[in-house]
Amino acid sequence: MSSSLALSSGRRPDLALVTEEDFAYEQDILRNPGNTKPWLAYIEFKVKHASVREQAFVMERACVQLPRSYKLWKIYLKFRTGHVAKLNAAIFAAEYRKVNALFERALILLNKMPRIWEMYLQFLMKQPLVTLTRRTFDRALRALPISQHNRIWTHYRPFANSAEGDTAVRIWRRYMQVHPEDAEDFIELLTQGGLYTEAVHKYIDVLNNPRFQSKNGRGHYELWSEMVDLLVEHAADIGTGHETGIDVERIIRSGIERFSDQRGKLWCGLATYWIRRGSFERARDIFEEGITTVMTVRDFTLIFDSYAEFEESIIGALMEVASARAEKGVVDETADFDLDIRMMRFEQLMDRRPFLLNDVVLRQNPNNVTEWEKRVALWGENKQEVVQTYTQAIATIQPKKANGPFHQLWANYAKFYESNGDIRNARVIMEKAVKVPFKSVAELADMWIEWAEMELRNQNFDDAVKIMAKAVQAPKRSAVDYFDETLSPQQRVHKSWKLWSFYVDLVESVSSLEETKKVYERIFELRIATPQTVVNFANLMEEHKYYEESFKIYERGLDLFSYPVAFELWNLYLTKATDRKISIERLRDLFEQAVEECPPKFAKVIYLMYGNLEEERGLARHAMRIYERATRAVSDEDRADMFNFYITKSASNFGLPSTRPIYERAIAALPDKEARDMCLKFADMEKRLGEIDRARAIYGHASQFCDPRTNPGFWTKWEQFEVQHGNEDTFKEMLRIKRSVQAQYNTDVNFIASQALARSQKMQEQQGHEVDPEVADAMEQLERQARAPAGFVASSEAPKGGVVSQAQAPQVSNPDAIDLDDMDE
Repeated sequence: MSSSLALSSGRRPDLALVTEEDFAYEQDILRNPGNTKPWLAYIEFKVKHASVREQAFVMERACVQLPRSYKLWKIYLKFRTGHVAKLNAAIFAAEYRKVNALFERALILLNKMPRIWEMYLQFLMKQPLVTLTRRTFDRALRALPISQHNRIWTHYRPFANSAEGDTAVRIWRRYMQVHPEDAEDFIELLTQGGLYTEAVHKYIDVLNNPRFQSKNGRGHYELWSEMVDLLVEHAADIGTGHETGIDVERIIRSGIERFSDQRGKLWCGLATYWIRRGSFERARDIFEEGITTVMTVRDFTLIFDSYAEFEESIIGALMEVASARAEKGVVDETADFDLDIRMMRFEQLMDRRPFLLNDVVLRQNPNNVTEWEKRVALWGENKQEVVQTYTQAIATIQPKKANGPFHQLWANYAKFYESNGDIRNARVIMEKAVKVPFKSVAELADMWIEWAEMELRNQNFDDAVKIMAKAVQAPKRSAVDYFDETLSPQQRVHKSWKLWSFYVDLVESVSSLEETKKVYERIFELRIATPQTVVNFANLMEEHKYYEESFKIYERGLDLFSYPVAFELWNLYLTKATDRKISIERLRDLFEQAVEECPPKFAKVIYLMYGNLEEERGLARHAMRIYERATRAVSDEDRADMFNFYITKSASNFGLPSTRPIYERAIAALPDKEARDMCLKFADMEKRLGEIDRARAIYGHASQFCDPRTNPGFWTKWEQFEVQHGNEDTFKEMLRIKRSVQAQYNTDVNFIASQALARSQKMQEQQGHEVDPEVADAMEQLERQARAPAGFVASSEAPKGGVVSQAQAPQVSNPDAIDLDDMDE
């Protein structure tokens, strides 16, 4: 056995570690010296039945016998590392060194095995051997192909992060060469390590790489913003200039140009950068540039508040220094002067705030007239600045794009000179203003009116008239369309009704009647007259006793306007003509012209005026004919009232009998509801005349319009009439007619009700709902009543305690019943 041990191990084995149970495994090893299977079986046996020393003995022999066997070395190394895993690496450093030496032996021939390197590196990371571990990581990277490096870097990166300091940075720099996508982690490490300059450079590399994709989902702006925050927060620690290649101001300014919605924040950031570097004057310049260039109120407020806070902090620091000097009794006039200067500068800044804010709004829209007016108001009594502001506003605003009343700005400019007694310059401004290509004709018209009003305020009435005459100056026959936007306002302003209205009022108040008439005539020639123009011109002629001229003006107005405007003009014209007591023939002609083309909607008033004229100055017979024509000409809504009025007039002029044909025509022409009311009035009239049979016939005719269920009042009146003036036969005839009418209405109503009931029950059955028993009972009761013979009541309705008398029984109609009265006849 001793000879076999010597062969298997290459050296003399420790016989105490070999037992009789191992003989079979030793023989297999001798028979297959180059095979790992006997060794694996031997090791497996030892693991189950032997001590740690015996296991190590066999594994050591196996690795010596087969030094290139990955499996044997892996088992052996795992066994040895597991044996010392629970020991303190600092106290039992010697044991750990033995295992390290064993790994080194294994890597002599197995240095291409990444798993062995991983085990070795993980084992080294448990030991306080930073330099050895780092070098071993480097050896692993050199030994393994690049395709296997990721397995090493998986352990190398946590080691670098734990090592910190320069070691970690150097390791990460190498890692970045093969894995640039992890740049964000590297930047975070550099920031934590205080290497802000290198972190900024790494940010720049990332931002300049268009193919970079953030693992954390950050966008380009977010990364750029983080870099700017880093530059600002650590301004004093980051080197700038040619030696580092970092131009902070240029970087932030590029963002100000690119990210318009973040300009306020970036301007504040740039100023803060210079503050932290101690360049206070440069920071103040940045703040000034920011508040004079931003385009939104939000950005302006942000920058201005930061600027004011900065100035307050500087003043506060200087005041603390001054108070400290005062306590010590030291007098420094230079420092006190500097403090006064800064206080004055701060006050000036706060005074400038409204102007700076106004500048922001005007930068957004230079054509904002309202904001220019506000700027003028801010200067108050500073005349030089007010004039300069007006001049700047007029030069800046584009008339076609003006937002607000641009003409009012010109007018206020002229009023400024006027209020200061310089009427000559005010006129110069007005002359320039009326030549401005305003956005609309209305603005130009207002500008001319403002000029004329300025002359009126200064008692220059003739000049005001001349100005307005110049404003409305136009060719004799103008073919210009007032709404043609292709023409300038100056070419269309002569057709502005607003301008002519002011002109005619001005001329009427300061000039003669002839001049005023010329202006009105010119308005009619240009065909820009309005109904108010016609009325004003006519009233003017009437005030000066030119009544016929006034009537002619109304007639000209009627030629210009159609209904409904013409109705108002006719109303005024006819009223004034009637009041003038002109000849009845002429008035009749006027009224005939008025009603000739009058729509039914407006006919009632004119016909009533016409009829009233005939009643007062003509013949009653003619008035009746007019009222009769009116009943045909008015609208449906007014026809019943017109008939009632006609009947009243006829009765008052010719007596009640004369109204009979009118009643007959009204009943034939009016709808059922109004015809029913007319029949009742007709019957009352006949009853007053004693014509009982005629009244009864009228009631019979009206019955066809009256359902007994919906119009019980009509049947009550007829019943009272028969009780007073009829007999048993006429009363029965009334009841027969009533049953017949009710049967007629019941036929239609019952059919509709039954169809509705059937549809309702069908829908409820389809939806799985039960029919409401109360509804079903009510419907069944109605059906029984409808099917019951005439004169009978359904049993469910019979009163308790006796038979119902005929007078008490409800009248239930039966369309199939045979009327005995009809048979007798």
